[in-house]
Amino acid sequence: MGRHVSQAPAIEALPNGLANLADFEAAAKARVSESAWAYLNGGAADEHTLRANRAAWDAMKLHPRVLRDLSGGHTRVTLLGRELLHPVLLAPIAYQRLFHADGERAVAHAAAAQGAGIVLSAQASVPMEDVAAPMLADPTAGPPWFQLYWRDDREFMRALLKRIEAAGYQALVLTVDAPVHGARDRERRAGFKLPDDIRAVNLGGLKKPLDLQPGQSALFDGLMPRAATWREVDWLRAESKLPLLLKGVTHADDAREALARGVTGLIVSNHGGRTLDTIAATAELLPPLRAALGPDVPLLVDGGIRRGTDVLKAMALGANAVLLGRPYVHALAASGALGVAHALRLLRDELEIAMALCGCKTLADAGPALFWHGNTHPRTP
Repeated sequence: MGRHVSQAPAIEALPNGLANLADFEAAAKARVSESAWAYLNGGAADEHTLRANRAAWDAMKLHPRVLRDLSGGHTRVTLLGRELLHPVLLAPIAYQRLFHADGERAVAHAAAAQGAGIVLSAQASVPMEDVAAPMLADPTAGPPWFQLYWRDDREFMRALLKRIEAAGYQALVLTVDAPVHGARDRERRAGFKLPDDIRAVNLGGLKKPLDLQPGQSALFDGLMPRAATWREVDWLRAESKLPLLLKGVTHADDAREALARGVTGLIVSNHGGRTLDTIAATAELLPPLRAALGPDVPLLVDGGIRRGTDVLKAMALGANAVLLGRPYVHALAASGALGVAHALRLLRDELEIAMALCGCKTLADAGPALFWHGNTHPRTP
């Protein structure tokens, strides 16, 4: 049987004046409903963590080196045994047809064109085969990975894993930090609900209804007994031959537990500030998790990435790659596949500029010495 072919999306004009990722936001807002905008951009509760993710990258100051020979430099990295053109993947974001008719299909074509990897949300609004096809057809594309939420139905999960493997996905990403939704006040005020024509098309069937007795908690007696535990991590490793990464680990003890259970890698994430408010920014969480895992375990980070300098800082703190979130959906809403491709190109260009100006020939040159720590050196008399 031949490999699935995904129809190429239409090419749209780019809005004028797009110099960086933040410029896509205003262009996108004009094209998206108020409630969908709140769903995409809102965070949990008072949104402290949402703001902290961005602020933490800004607070880190660079300390560049000069007069180095940087000829032949590049942004290439190796991740799960594959050489990638650059260390940027697209984070899993659900229901992308809310923001553009082509949804995840357009994003996949853009990612393939720009050599980026993609982590497809389990709640994608486009069939997974349509997303994997353009990634697999281009040898310079980054890897297609599939993000999972645990569903307490092992036969369903077993069938889903077989479909994921058959479609050509190269890793599983289990999100572990959201067994329940956060208290998303902005989203609730906007009255967000999915339109009738948009759904999680790869998750057929209905979830089992909660079986609660009078006085029981829908959360603690209904939802939490169905949530994933370390037992389900072990089950996934046994059921699928694909590498397994956990997304949403923030505590060093959990990182060590994952390593002991044979998990392939971790993604440092606080869900973009959408689940638990006042959790630390991912830029702050990254170094202790790298220390807990040692130097060799694949470790990625998301949350607040907006600039090439952010990517460079993440690599200097010990990440192997980064995941870009909301900005690529802003680009999708602004001008479809071309918008996403342009956003990725801008970010990669900024990364190259930052490397050149910091004296980094390759990303392996980025380390703790890249940061300015203030006037900590002893003064000479």
